[in-house]
Amino acid sequence: MTRILAGADVGGTSTQVVVSDGDRVLGRAEGPGAAVRPGRALVSATTIAEVVRRALGAAGTLRCEVLVVGAAGAGREAEREELRQALRGEGFAGQVVVTTDIEVALAAAFGSGSGIVVSSGTGSIAVGRDESGRLHRAGGYGWQMGDEGSGYAIGRGALGAVGRAHDGRGPRTELTPRVLAAARCDGFDPLVRWATNATVTEIAALAPVVIDAATAGDTLAKGIIDYAARELSQLALHLLEYFVSPTPVAVAAAGGLLSPGRPLYPAVKTILTTEPRIRLLERAIDPAMGAVAMARDAGSSKQ
Repeated sequence: MTRILAGADVGGTSTQVVVSDGDRVLGRAEGPGAAVRPGRALVSATTIAEVVRRALGAAGTLRCEVLVVGAAGAGREAEREELRQALRGEGFAGQVVVTTDIEVALAAAFGSGSGIVVSSGTGSIAVGRDESGRLHRAGGYGWQMGDEGSGYAIGRGALGAVGRAHDGRGPRTELTPRVLAAARCDGFDPLVRWATNATVTEIAALAPVVIDAATAGDTLAKGIIDYAARELSQLALHLLEYFVSPTPVAVAAAGGLLSPGRPLYPAVKTILTTEPRIRLLERAIDPAMGAVAMARDAGSSKQ
């Protein structure tokens, strides 16, 4: 009998779901971000469930045996359990496992082996699995306490640069017209009002504007991007202390801003490749497929 497995990678910007029979991808769907916020797991579950159903539909089925969801913001058991219960109630999976988005990225990059994943999207985090299988994290404490080098941090940096330029406390920057256009504001005062009410996701959506301005030669924008790259690199470098083997530690990059081919990857690669203890993986990883691999293992453990 064919076992139908599903894996979901849930971030602040997008939700990716893959349905598989363990060997082949049978269906895939993408939807909006659904990162978990304390006390609001039911909101996330609604979005995740819609994407899961579309992926199951693409696979020609209504149910799966095991669903593994790796969600940003699900680092605490309270949020994981609330999301797990909400998804169980949807009735499309015999078993639901909820973990973090970075753990499904670890599974995609290294299986059950050791290594470090550093990720930047709306938020940022690095997690390493050492040679003994223990997990260690750096960052990932949300927009108020961390998320260094994330889309939010880059967008927030751009807004600060625009404010300083407006006051004359900082140099003029091409970021001003670009940010105004991105926020659909016709002047500085409307931008202040927009920023006051903007969500984390909306501010993170300014990151491409900063990247484009940096590429066009704006000094302030380039400084924001370089700083983000240094912060992300430090997350990975900090975790090296937990690895005792003399063999270089494998490091994978993930997330909408940092995966290979994404805008922050070249700058971070330049920094990390100067560290002899790091072996940077030069390939993109698919966290949703990592979730499918975890679903296969979870299903096997029940048999």
